[in-house]
Amino acid sequence: MLKIALSKGRIFKETLPLLEHAGIIPLDDPETSRKLILDTNHDAIKLVIIRATDVPTYVQYAAADMGVAGKDVLMEHGGDGLYEPLDLAIARCRLMTAGACDFSPTAHQKLRIATKYVNTSKQFFADKGQHVEIIKLYGSMELAPLVGLSDLIVDVVDTGNTLKANGLEPKEHIADISSRLIVNKASMKMKHAQIQSLIKKIAEAV
Repeated sequence: MLKIALSKGRIFKETLPLLEHAGIIPLDDPETSRKLILDTNHDAIKLVIIRATDVPTYVQYAAADMGVAGKDVLMEHGGDGLYEPLDLAIARCRLMTAGACDFSPTAHQKLRIATKYVNTSKQFFADKGQHVEIIKLYGSMELAPLVGLSDLIVDVVDTGNTLKANGLEPKEHIADISSRLIVNKASMKMKHAQIQSLIKKIAEAV
């Protein structure tokens, strides 16, 4: 049995053509089905539908053999127990700091940063030698600078329209983000031929 972890929404939609090229077609639609483990046209291949942030954890602990996760999620999670053999070049965006258009910090100001990317943000500002206070939020990041909760936010930016609509602008670029294929290290050993064949077919489609 081979289990592939995916998250609903954009990543699932953009991964489907890649899986199809590899001959894997889900028999259920995750948007309409309540099932969390979807059957495919192969009895021995299942799709496990979970939150995007949980994909690396499921793969790390071998609850799934493979998965598709955004580079932002992988940077935040760290790479324990995982191989990252393929950049799928889908769900592209940028991880950036953002703040009010007229905000410019003074040289020694200790900034407050609102984000769900706590580890990545700490690392980014530490590398610059900048002391910051990180405030963990799970959503609606753009609100934080507007109500005085934070000076800046760290979040993924696609078109930038949400920032603009809230009077914010991107400031500093942290990383280019796209979705990656990840594989559990033990699964790579135990199911080597099957996984390598799948990686090869998906790579052709990319």
